[in-house]
Amino acid sequence: MTTFLDTTIEELIENFEFLGDWEERFAYLIELGKKLPPLDETEMTDEHRVHGCQASVWLRMLPQTDGTFDIHADSDAFIVKGLIAVLLLIYSGKNAEQILDTDSTGTFAQLGLDKHLSPTRRNGLHSMVSRVRALAGNSIAHTT
Repeated sequence: MTTFLDTTIEELIENFEFLGDWEERFAYLIELGKKLPPLDETEMTDEHRVHGCQASVWLRMLPQTDGTFDIHADSDAFIVKGLIAVLLLIYSGKNAEQILDTDSTGTFAQLGLDKHLSPTRRNGLHSMVSRVRALAGNSIAHTT
């Protein structure tokens, strides 16, 4: 689970509403990203690379014994690490069906990310979501 972030997606949304401008919100995202544990260099392979991101992003979904997933991800860009933290708050600790049923687009809209990210970052964020959803879908396909 994402205990290192010591917040929930609901608290993140509240904090974003509390922060006045986007400069403060981006600073908050960067701080969240700094709390992510780094991936081991052995995990930073093409197999785990998220394609479609301008920054380098690696993402792994590790199945847990209870059927949920623990997501590990990293990037070489500070704001992207913050976006990864948002993804972890949305998806980590859920099973494949819950991941596929989660409306991350609605959460991004609540946070205002849909309007305040550059087009390349927005595309990268959607690429990360697509990768999480694809890995969740693949895990269902392999268990049926």
